Amino acid sequence: MSGVRVVVMGVSGSGKSTVGQLVAEALGAGFVDGDDLHPAANVEKMRQGIPLTDEDREPWLRAVGRTLADAGPAGMVVACSALKRAYRDLIRSEAPGTFFAELDGGRDLLAQRMIRPGHFMPASLLDSQLATLEPLQPDEEGVRLDVAEPPADLVTAIVADVRSAVR
Repeated sequence: MSGVRVVVMGVSGSGKSTVGQLVAEALGAGFVDGDDLHPAANVEKMRQGIPLTDEDREPWLRAVGRTLADAGPAGMVVACSALKRAYRDLIRSEAPGTFFAELDGGRDLLAQRMIRPGHFMPASLLDSQLATLEPLQPDEEGVRLDVAEPPADLVTAIVADVRSAVR
C-alpha cells in the first residue's frame, strides 16, 4: 500500500509496538518505535518517573511526523503515544493524512502489561498518561480499539480501516 502513514497510539502498556510492527508487516510498510525518537533527556526523565511536559514532547512529536513524512512510497507505521489532540495535530502538521489507530484498555490490564523488564517507562506514570489521554475525536482519521482483543484481530481491523481510508 503506497505511502501509507499510520500511528498506532495509546498509553504505555497498550501494545503499540507489538501491534504497530504487525500492522507494518501487513501493509508492507516500514516500522519505527516512537520511543527510539525521544531525545536522551526525555528518556532519562521518564526513567526517573518524571512525566514529560508539552515542551519536552514537541521536538519528539515533530520527529515522529517527519519520520512519517519522509517514509517514501513504502509508507510507515510509528508506535507513538500521541495522547493529546494537540500532539496528533502536531504530527499531522508534519505528515498530513496520517491515520491514527488508538489502542484503549482498562487501567488494570494496562498496569499489568507495563511490567516489562528493562523498559524505561515505570508503571507509576500510567495514571498521568491516562489523565492526559484525549481519545480520538470523530473528526480525526482513525479507529479506536480495545486492547483486550487478540493482537491479530487488532491488526486485521486496523489494516481494513487504513485500506478503506486511503481509497
